[in-house]
Amino acid sequence: MRKAFWATLFSAAFLLPGSVSAQSPGETGADRIVAAREALRKGDQARLERLAAIRDTHVLDPYPRYWLLVNRLARSEPPPSDALNAFIAEHDGSHLAERLRADWLRRLARDGDWAGALRLHAALQNPDAELRCTGWSARLFTGDDSGLHELAAQWDTLQSAPAACELPMRAAVERGVVSEDRVWWRIRRQIDTRSPNDALASLALLPAGVAPARADLDQAIRSPSQWLDRLPANFAVTRAGRELALAALVRLVREDAAAAQVRLLRIQDRLGAEERNYVHLVMAMHAAIGRRPDALALYAAAGSIETTPMQRAWRVRAALRAQDWRAVRSAIEALPAAEREAPEWIYWLGRAHAATGNRDQAESLYLRIAGEAHFYGMLAAEEFGQPFMPPPATAALARAKLEEAERDPSLRRALALYQLDMRTEALREWVWGVRNRDEAFRVAAAHLALRHELYDRTINTAELANPNSNFELRFLTPYRDLIEPQVRAQGLDLGWVYGIMRQESRFVIPARSSAGAQGLMQVMPDTGKWVANRIGMANYHPRLLTDPNTNVLLGTSYMRLIMEGLDDHPVLASAGYNAGPGRARRWRDSMPIEGAIYTETIPFDETRDYVKKVLANAVIYSAMLEKRPQSLKARLGTIAPGTINE
Repeated sequence: MRKAFWATLFSAAFLLPGSVSAQSPGETGADRIVAAREALRKGDQARLERLAAIRDTHVLDPYPRYWLLVNRLARSEPPPSDALNAFIAEHDGSHLAERLRADWLRRLARDGDWAGALRLHAALQNPDAELRCTGWSARLFTGDDSGLHELAAQWDTLQSAPAACELPMRAAVERGVVSEDRVWWRIRRQIDTRSPNDALASLALLPAGVAPARADLDQAIRSPSQWLDRLPANFAVTRAGRELALAALVRLVREDAAAAQVRLLRIQDRLGAEERNYVHLVMAMHAAIGRRPDALALYAAAGSIETTPMQRAWRVRAALRAQDWRAVRSAIEALPAAEREAPEWIYWLGRAHAATGNRDQAESLYLRIAGEAHFYGMLAAEEFGQPFMPPPATAALARAKLEEAERDPSLRRALALYQLDMRTEALREWVWGVRNRDEAFRVAAAHLALRHELYDRTINTAELANPNSNFELRFLTPYRDLIEPQVRAQGLDLGWVYGIMRQESRFVIPARSSAGAQGLMQVMPDTGKWVANRIGMANYHPRLLTDPNTNVLLGTSYMRLIMEGLDDHPVLASAGYNAGPGRARRWRDSMPIEGAIYTETIPFDETRDYVKKVLANAVIYSAMLEKRPQSLKARLGTIAPGTINE
């Protein structure tokens, strides 16, 4: 019976373009797509099968068949390979063909068909970590262990590896491709994160008889001070015993650095030099994140132990916060070559050279990034007295390129999906459509998105095309008639407000973050309620945050309130808008500090990146809106000292 159904569907898949099989009224075109998506959501298998068998000329015609095939792959009886291969062949090169290959690959791996999995993996264009690991497993089970060496090269990037990675990782350790020491280092680094339980799973990678009990590591992580206070006298006899002590010390550093220092002093004579150095390294990084003056001394105490990119970056930031320019230069010059090429370290190395009298060397570094339209490119240009100038108008678009974008199948499907409010599927199609394309095509795609008021796609696609050009596409000012009156009423800078909005929502009205922030200005429901009370807004309800007028009113009012409470300083206010005004206050120093150093030493990665982008956005927007040069340094200014109670 099931074979007969799939034979029917297989035949229907190759109806001539424009032909339509028998169907009920209202089950063609967009109505059919919406109905099929709803059938998939509800698990209505019978209706999904019927809708998938229909063929029409709608641009999204493949989607119901794709959804049906994926639905069947998840069931006990998968569809025959002929049906899957037929769909992939018909839509080869498309986003849906790539996704179906990935879904089918996962099913074959689950069923243990490793030869089939290997064939599919070879055709994937951009496998993620899970699928890379599945590919390594497939090669392993088909007699090829060369993938284990690829895994070993990526070992340090798989700290939060998906379940599919467990098998090849275990094989890499068992066959000696990855050493036992690398497993211990993996566990150490997983412990020093917000998700230390990942380390519990990594214990299984260690050889039998070497790993500590899972319950012991769990206890050391959860109750570090108690674990350290109850260490047996012979804990240091085995590596497992010492690593448990290190795990407890690392977790305690995150909770109470002083308590960790006391306990390290008690047991340091029973640890090896490398183990003591590791604890000092962890202490150093967390001291730097906490803006403590002992950070550089702790880094020095750690010696030449192996470090992560994050630990190295915070050594530079600790030196910046201390304004020890020789230490800044030393820390940056010690970075691996690839890391030294980051714009922030090029700029700060230039500043370190300038501060120690090497002006020629400083200028040669500034020249490498000056003129690039980002935070440090602007600062480097200002070292030559060059503020950010109003950018030139975007060049006219050739009609032929726009027509090419209009004809592109992925972009056409994306636009149709956006029209049906299937935003996740639409985004995937759009990203697929502009990948590996030249600058001219991407600019045309950005124009196409703008025509359809897809502001986030306009900005991101133009940025992808060229991050130093196409400013009129990258820095849009939609909803100006709604926004500008509120900005004036609040006494705010329009460029800064647009800089915030661009970073928060990319001007997507229904935008909603994983934390619950909503709308153009990504206002949290509780924040909206607090602001509404402060401004005397009656009848506030979180549903009002989806209304653009209310969202902008509450968002700009919140910006004004934050500014008033944070010295009217745009750096502090930008940090406060993202991470909360209390944190922005606590991140100040005990003495005046330049705004660029404050920004680079913000302890939250997301907020640090956010403030840089918002301030650079504000400079560009102001240059475009006011049609005159703008200074990022003037906006950054100096951050006044904090108070003892902060």
